[in-house]
Amino acid sequence: MRALYLGITAALMFACGATAGNEAGFVSIFNGKDLTGWRLVNGKGRGYVVDADHTLECPADGGGNLLSEKEYSNFILRFDFKLTPGANNGVGIRAPFEGDAAYQGMEIQILDDEDPQYKGWLRPEQHHGSVYDLIPARVGFRKPVGEWNSEEIYANGPHIRVTVNGVIILDSSLDIIREPEVLKKHPGVRRTSGHVGFLGHGSQLWFRNIRIKQLQ
Repeated sequence: MRALYLGITAALMFACGATAGNEAGFVSIFNGKDLTGWRLVNGKGRGYVVDADHTLECPADGGGNLLSEKEYSNFILRFDFKLTPGANNGVGIRAPFEGDAAYQGMEIQILDDEDPQYKGWLRPEQHHGSVYDLIPARVGFRKPVGEWNSEEIYANGPHIRVTVNGVIILDSSLDIIREPEVLKKHPGVRRTSGHVGFLGHGSQLWFRNIRIKQLQ
């Protein structure tokens, strides 16, 4: 019984990213007090705000691209997120400050894709966790709207892996994207470094525990 208990506990800690060894090398990039280390690009309304409970909020009357001042090449990014019904955002990776981060860099979709407003027209590569407009993710692994989820984005060269609540929902290579017309639309897939951050579209949601580990 004790062995079973320990096994279950270890599995739960791994799923939550909670073991000390699993967090080795990670550095927090959000201090929970203000937006030091971040730059708001193409901000809308209130942009992003830090709430009293030290979470990062994208208000319904805000948004824009909140990008790290620092650039990253190969990394593991971890964070928690909480959605409101129909919420739409994204995680920009290897993005420049200039231009549309989803195309000049890449966007990992953050979306309440089960909301009725998206039924019948959402394409596979637009679901939560997808490399937006390029590579679809598996669906059905988010917690109900209003609950906190954990997410990890692994980017190492062309290898991109997205894990939500301990489940790998995307594991692919950017090298599969070879069509000239797609590469022309998404030149960012060939970028090797850039900023990370959040790409708000005027819907409310929250982030916390934002940390990153740089890889060689």
